[in-house]
Amino acid sequence: MTIELSEDNAELIARRFRALSDPTRLRIINRLRRDEEASVGELAEALGGSQQNISKHLSALHAEGFVSRRQQGTSAIYSISDPAVLELCEKVCTGIEAQLEQIGAALGR
Repeated sequence: MTIELSEDNAELIARRFRALSDPTRLRIINRLRRDEEASVGELAEALGGSQQNISKHLSALHAEGFVSRRQQGTSAIYSISDPAVLELCEKVCTGIEAQLEQIGAALGR
C-alpha cells in the first residue's frame, strides 16, 4: 500500500470496496467496460433490471468516482471514470481463475 492505513483511510477504502460488493454493480462496470458508455435505459435493458434499480446502483458507483455521467438530451450517459476499477476487477478475476484451476487440479479435472 502506498498510503498510510489510518482509521480514516481504512474507512474510505472499505467504502469503495462496498460500492463494488454488489453483483449488479459489477455487471454495470463490466457492461461499461465493453460498451464504453450507456444510458440508464440501455443498461436496464441489457442487464434485465428496472431503470429505477439500475439508476440506484449507478448513483452508488458515481458517488465513489467509479463512473461519470453526462447529460445527452433527457438521458444521463454513464462511462467508466476511474480505470483503476477495471484493473482491480481484472486482478480479482485472474485470482479466481487461478483458484478454480487449483481446485480443478485437486479434483483431478
